[in-house]
Amino acid sequence: MNVTALAAHTPEAVRAALAARGWEAQPAWFAAIGIQPFVVLIEDITEAEREALVHWGTKSGADVLTGDSGLGAGAWALVAGAASRIAPLARYDRAPAELARLAPALGRLLAARAEPPRSWAIRGAELSLDQPVIIGIINVTPDSFSDGGHLASVDAAIEHGAQLAAHGARLLDVGGESTRPGAAPVPVKEEIARVVPVIEGLVQRGAGPISVDTRKAEVARAALDAGAAVVNDVSGLRFDPDLGGVAAQAEAGVIVMHMRGTPATMDDLAKYAHVAPEVAAELAALAEQAERGGIARERIVVDPGFGFAKTATHNFRLLDELATIVALGYPVAVGLSRKRFLGAATGRPVEDRDRATAVACALAWERGARLFRVHDVTLAREALALASATTKPT
Repeated sequence: MNVTALAAHTPEAVRAALAARGWEAQPAWFAAIGIQPFVVLIEDITEAEREALVHWGTKSGADVLTGDSGLGAGAWALVAGAASRIAPLARYDRAPAELARLAPALGRLLAARAEPPRSWAIRGAELSLDQPVIIGIINVTPDSFSDGGHLASVDAAIEHGAQLAAHGARLLDVGGESTRPGAAPVPVKEEIARVVPVIEGLVQRGAGPISVDTRKAEVARAALDAGAAVVNDVSGLRFDPDLGGVAAQAEAGVIVMHMRGTPATMDDLAKYAHVAPEVAAELAALAEQAERGGIARERIVVDPGFGFAKTATHNFRLLDELATIVALGYPVAVGLSRKRFLGAATGRPVEDRDRATAVACALAWERGARLFRVHDVTLAREALALASATTKPT
């Protein structure tokens, strides 16, 4: 008799074992997903629901931990087990009647886990997510935290963007307002004057799809008119209530990022009891609001906002627990490039954090992120090529 421990951190190990023993591809994948460990936190439940969960866990073999919130908001439960054991709770015909309220939300989590998004619809195109999507950063600002003033002219910015595309960027993100901690807002006309000529030049060069990094509807409208295909809003469409409508009307792709407050106030708002679930809940509300505002779900990407209203410790935990964000069911983008928390780990100054950025991107890919906003495209591309090679079915 041979007994072999398989890697438990990835369904690929089980899928490969089944495929080697004659299983067809799709049944092998779904079986592998089904026996993967799955843990869900359920909050604001009634006493009857808590008792029903404990009773169900005893019968099903799943582990159930429960308690009171202490905040006057009801009880909570942690449910852990193979996904296939927990899945019946998402079915009205198999779950206890007392737990009917749980079925829709749990069903969405399980669906996102089994069939994550494979593409992102942007204006006039669709980006496949089967391979990493590297987003090259073009900051035409005098005061960005790592490269402010680096691109001294429109021509320099256009040439830089063309080089990023040549090195492997599949989307170029042009920003005309710094969002570093403490940054002051830029007037609309000035921001438009910074970004529009660069976007027009990149479009003329055929450098690939362009994103505009802005919080303002007027800037987004001008950028879209100039040929941009994506709006990347660090405020999650909260700063300017008209921005979502502009993006929806243009059928643009939208990156909805998590941030509390504004760049001037966000550091004072970095207070979390458990950062990943709290960021996930706030991001889910922003994405749902975007959908209600007319932006199609397939055009939305979410970004947990590394470095925005988060301490270094929060950022490390958020990176490690990124699967909680992925479970929302939207494609996930990460902006890790040269961030302060990388310096906290490595001791490197801001201009020497591109290697750490590449490693962080690889870790994020393993946890489910699919889009990566970076300054150094070449290093990130190599790290992501290696990371993605380990997750390809053989």
